[in-house]
Parts: sequence; structure tokens; C-alpha cells
Amino acid sequence: MRRVDLFVFVLFALFTALTLPQSYAANASVQAKPIRIAMIDGLSGTFSNAGEAVVRNLQMAIEQVNARGGVRLADGRHPLQLTSFDNKQGVEDSLTILKHVTDQDIPFIVQGNSSAVALALVDAINKHNQRVPQHRVLFLNYSAVEPSLTNEKCSYWHFRFDANADMRLHVLTEVIRDDERVKKVYLIGQDYSFGRQVAATARSMLAKKRPDISIVGDDLHPIGKIKDFAPYAAKIKASGADTVITGNWGSDLTLLIKAVKDAGMDTRFYTFYANALGAPAAIGDAGIGRVRAVAEWHPNAGGSDSDAFYQSFRRRYPDPRDDYVHLRMHILVNMLVAAIEKAGSVEAGAVARAMEGASFNNGFHDASMRASDHQLIQALYVSVMQKRNPDARSGLRFDNEGSGYGFKTERYFASGLTALPSSCKMDKSFLRDH
Repeated sequence: MRRVDLFVFVLFALFTALTLPQSYAANASVQAKPIRIAMIDGLSGTFSNAGEAVVRNLQMAIEQVNARGGVRLADGRHPLQLTSFDNKQGVEDSLTILKHVTDQDIPFIVQGNSSAVALALVDAINKHNQRVPQHRVLFLNYSAVEPSLTNEKCSYWHFRFDANADMRLHVLTEVIRDDERVKKVYLIGQDYSFGRQVAATARSMLAKKRPDISIVGDDLHPIGKIKDFAPYAAKIKASGADTVITGNWGSDLTLLIKAVKDAGMDTRFYTFYANALGAPAAIGDAGIGRVRAVAEWHPNAGGSDSDAFYQSFRRRYPDPRDDYVHLRMHILVNMLVAAIEKAGSVEAGAVARAMEGASFNNGFHDASMRASDHQLIQALYVSVMQKRNPDARSGLRFDNEGSGYGFKTERYFASGLTALPSSCKMDKSFLRDH
């Protein structure tokens, strides 16, 4: 090629690169090898609504990452891709799926709607990563709140993005401590590791903070199998309890609250999850001023950034039945992307190192990943159920699931007030070999 021709060719190539339409550039990103995330959770049966809500939140967060070009790595931008697997809420099914996921060399696993499953996954992933170090995986936990996961059973390969049960109970019992109306408490929960932990910790915390309170009942019931909670409601009524503490979630929560409502009781509920998945509509007027929930955020937290985030979710999922926003899942996706980009790799060990001590701030919520136990430290809200009030000054502009009922902030706990000590002694000795 003559020098003049070469010069013209280079100019043409440069002009073409500079004038390529943005859609072409976006398509080029989409063509890159995707970074895969495997979700292992219940998508059928009793708790399918909880699993479907997780998919919506993760998918929206992933779509937003991909819309801005995907994940930056040395070889270009890569889109995120979510693949969901139905474990039917079973441990054995989860372990079978995990084998399938690792065979596909998917580096990131997300799960949360069962602490029993999470505990089994941590153990299996520890063994897999030791056995096959060239194909290690990272477990990102969005909802399994059993405290041992970031205490005595902590793992370098596990990160939790939800406040654990002790953290949630700590702020709930802080509110109870200051409520002189609470005299008699009934504890009820699902009969597995998480439910048992909630009951034990609630007893311990109340004994220290309000020794005058009587525990008048303590029940555990089979998870996901009770269709009629009327007998439990009758026991609560007979006990004379003025307050119920429960970690129930999914249909076990909505059916319990509905049974108490139908029994005509004027009982306060302190819950982990009463602010969605059908609970507000099931509770109705009986919950006004009586039903409380703890969460890292809620739609009426307030502020223009918070409102914009919630409204963007509603635009993406306009059906009121889909109105269950988990901020922590959006945090998970964004912190994962930041860690991958910092590590310059999707290798699990490198991403884990990058995520330790990482921080998150989206304008209305900030959080940090504690390196010592891989527990996300963040603010928590205790909110109380009220009727929606569209007045901007009401603090109740938004309802839940089109029910006409929303939750209003009662107490806000900054992250420094939610962090609890950890007994984690994380084994990192293997890092010296890699």
C-alpha cells in the first residue's frame, strides 16, 4: 500500500470510529461475553412470590448496569446476565443446582430466602473452592439473616447484604424499650434455624432492655405448611399478649396476621417483613399504628433521590402486585460491579478482596462491607403502618402494592447504631498460596 493510500485509510478508520452511532457501541458491549450470575432460590410453591420479587429487583439493577454500558474490564465492557434456578426451597435441590452452576463455570451465586439453604451453600462452596481453586465461586447473600453466617460460620466466600437477625432485632427492641404500652409479648416463628434464632435473641434482648416485660408465649410452627393460623391466633388471644414479635415471611406472615385480625385482637406486631408481599392488604385498618417493620429502606423514607428510585421501580413494574422493592439487592449488584472493576477480573478470590471494606452511596443510602466478617453495615428504619396520604408533607406519599396502606418512619438508626460485634474468625490462610 502506498504511503498516501495508507494515510487516507488511517484517516477514514479514525473518522469511522469517532462517528459510530452510540447504538453500535452499545451493541458491541452486548456482544461481549456476559458476566453470569446464578440465582438459586424458591420460584415455585408456597413462597414463589418471594422468589419472584427477588428476580424483579435483581433484573432491574442488572438492566441499569447494562444500560450504562456494562462492566468495564481490560478487554472491554461486559453485560451482566442473570440466570435463575428454582430450588423449591430445599437444601438438597439447592446443592444439586450448585453442582450444575459450578459445572457451567458461573462465578457468582446469589441466594437468600432461606437461612437453612444459605448455611448448606456456604459449606458446599467452601469445599468446592478448596477442591477446584481454578474455578472458585462467590456467594452473595441478599436475605438469609441467620446470624451465624457472619459469626461462627463466616466464610471468605460469603458476603451478606442484609442486616442479620440480631441487628434487626436490636433496633426493634430499641423501639419496644421506649414503648411503655408493651407489657406482654408473644413470640412466634417458623421452625428452622432462623425462626429459632429470632425467638432466642428476642428473649435475651428484652430481658436486658425491658426486664419488666413478660414473655407469655413462644411458638414455632412448620415453615410453609400451615394454611390456617386460627389456632395460633386463639393461643395469642388467650395469653393476653399486647405485642407479637415474629420473623415470619411470605404466606406464613400474611396468614398469621390475617388470623389475628379475624380474631378481633388489638395486638401490636413487631416484624421483619410486614411491609409487603400481601401483608398490608391482609392486615387492613387493623394494622394502622400497630404493625411495624424493620428494613434498610422503605418507599416513604423521604428525599428526592429516594423518591426517584422508588418511582423508577414502579415505572419498570407498574403492576401493584409487583410492588416489593429490595434496596439491598440493588446494592448487591452495584457493589459487585464495583468490585469486579476494581479487581479487573471476575475471579472469585480477586473480587472478594476488592469487596472487603468497600462502600456504597447512592445519594440516600450509604453502606460499607465490613472486612472482618463480610457483613454489610447500613442504616435501618423501623416504620409503622398507616393509611396513604398523598400530601408531600405527610411522610406517606406511597402505599404498598396498591393496598392504600403504607409505612411511615418511626425510628431511624444510622449505621453506627446497627453494627453489632461479630465472633467471626475468618480463615484466609489459603490466600497466601494464590
